[in-house]
Amino acid sequence: SPFHFHMERQSSLETLVDVLVSILQANDWQETSLVLCHPWDVSGFLSLWARRSHLFLRTVLDLGYLGEPRATRYLQQHGERFKALSSPVLVLGCDLQRARLIFHVAEELGLLLQDFHWVLGSPLSASELQTEGLPLGLLAYGELNRPPLELLVQDMVELVSQAIASAARVRPDLALRPTMVNCNDRRWAGGESSGLFLSRFMANTSFQGRTGPVRVVSAALVRPEQQFRVWRLQRDPRGDPTWVTVGAWQHGRLELEEGAWQSQRQHKSPGEGPRARLRVVTLVEHPFVFTREADADGSCPAGQLCLDPSTNDSAVLDALFEELSAENGSVPWAYKKCCYGYCIDLLEKLAEDMAFDFELYIVGDGKYGAWKNGRWTGLVGDLLSGTAHMAVTSFSINSARSKVIDFTSPFFSTSLGILVRTKDTASPIGAFMWPLHWTMWVGIFVALHMTALFLTLYEWKSPYGMTPHGRNRMKIFSYSSALNLCYAILFGRTVSSKTPKCCTGRFLMNLWAIFCLLVLSSYTANLAAVMVGDKTFEELSGIHDPKLHHPSQGFRFGTVWESSAEEYIKKSFPEMHEYMRRYNVPTTPAGVTMLKTEPPKLNAFIMDKSLLDYEVSIDSDCKLLT
Repeated sequence: SPFHFHMERQSSLETLVDVLVSILQANDWQETSLVLCHPWDVSGFLSLWARRSHLFLRTVLDLGYLGEPRATRYLQQHGERFKALSSPVLVLGCDLQRARLIFHVAEELGLLLQDFHWVLGSPLSASELQTEGLPLGLLAYGELNRPPLELLVQDMVELVSQAIASAARVRPDLALRPTMVNCNDRRWAGGESSGLFLSRFMANTSFQGRTGPVRVVSAALVRPEQQFRVWRLQRDPRGDPTWVTVGAWQHGRLELEEGAWQSQRQHKSPGEGPRARLRVVTLVEHPFVFTREADADGSCPAGQLCLDPSTNDSAVLDALFEELSAENGSVPWAYKKCCYGYCIDLLEKLAEDMAFDFELYIVGDGKYGAWKNGRWTGLVGDLLSGTAHMAVTSFSINSARSKVIDFTSPFFSTSLGILVRTKDTASPIGAFMWPLHWTMWVGIFVALHMTALFLTLYEWKSPYGMTPHGRNRMKIFSYSSALNLCYAILFGRTVSSKTPKCCTGRFLMNLWAIFCLLVLSSYTANLAAVMVGDKTFEELSGIHDPKLHHPSQGFRFGTVWESSAEEYIKKSFPEMHEYMRRYNVPTTPAGVTMLKTEPPKLNAFIMDKSLLDYEVSIDSDCKLLT
């Protein structure tokens, strides 16, 4: 009826179907299995689904009329129907408790939940999202920021006000009739009735209200704008399951969070086609990539089996990997290595999340890649020639490489560092005095002589002292005797000395002994620290240090060939690069070795700071510093 206007706060079935269809279409899913948990007539939903989408519902498993115990028994007794489900699976009308029951029974029947794409078809609120008992990759959605009833009422009053105002501007005699009328009268003596006239304006009124855009649907239904969020259950960086927003549905369309959504789209279940097989090239660079010899049977209990054929010939690599995958194939044992480390762990996790297999080999020339003699070398060359599909290692991004290859988002941030070694220098003759400040030394010896003086005075003033006037006249305790005693106590040496006889002198002597014990303990501890830290390093303030830009005779420094460090220095400091070219080395360990040789062949080595920090951490001689 045109006279019956009503407001709908709940999400309509048409809206829910549109949201679900958008989610399925965003994943390029053309067919889906349906599991029902709510006791309702599904025919209306199916007919609406058929009208608003071209997606096919393959299997329907109806648990709506079964309680929890009966549903469990039904699923266990009819496991073949459960196993007939195909990915994706739309679980409709289920709360989280019933959904957990379905997932639990599915696991008991031997189904791997991660092999299916599960979608919760009923909307949830953000507060209802839980992770316990739910499979990773589960998709859910829910309405966001549902406006309160007070704001909806205000918008409805505004709708009526604007409709009456618009009608009054056209026919004030109809819109503002002072007499009472029957709203159900379509005609009156003067023509169109006032109620019908107002209903036409109300049906065509729309505006931006407090709850968002307000409009009338189907000439009688007032429906506020609705927004939905799409969530996916996945692991956070600590490995714990968490819900992540992957999309938002508003204004009738689904807007995707590309980063999180792509990982959802590219995860394939067993029935969705073969997994992609990629060839990955790496470069050995500690601590990101390590290698060791493979076991006698050619396997790698830890890490990934990789080949080191010392070539980038695509045909040779094809033949080697074909032999490696063959049942009776043979690959030279010298080519087989075990690659492990941080980057290999990242590659394994990436392959798991993106659902692909990979073949791993070490770059033939051992270089990162640079433009040389009209072609790219190293990792970049292998990628451009098609020998490898992907490179995984400590691969720095620079402008030259970015022009020819694509990089992922950085997984590790670092900067250039300079590695130097200690200088072997002899300690001066006065090095034994370094542990204490000169004022401390002065204070100790002043205290020593003052103590000796008071010991002498106490002894000579005592009637029992060793003096010509005392009882012990055979020996005399002089100032020299007191100095001899105090020095013996200070240096901890037993020498022939006279000890005072009076009680006051003996008490003072014991106080001096305690003081000497404390001083010697502090001196010994500081001496060890000073001797350990008594190492001089080549002092460099950074890449702009004058020693690098105007090197004196005999000062040698270098970096790794065709690395990002060399590219940066070549571009920013060409004169400096021209000087250091003769000292560049093929790998980071080679540069560290030249720095540690006796005599050193390098005075400084420039490279990524993360690599240099690792070399410092494993330096058993403690000769290196960044």
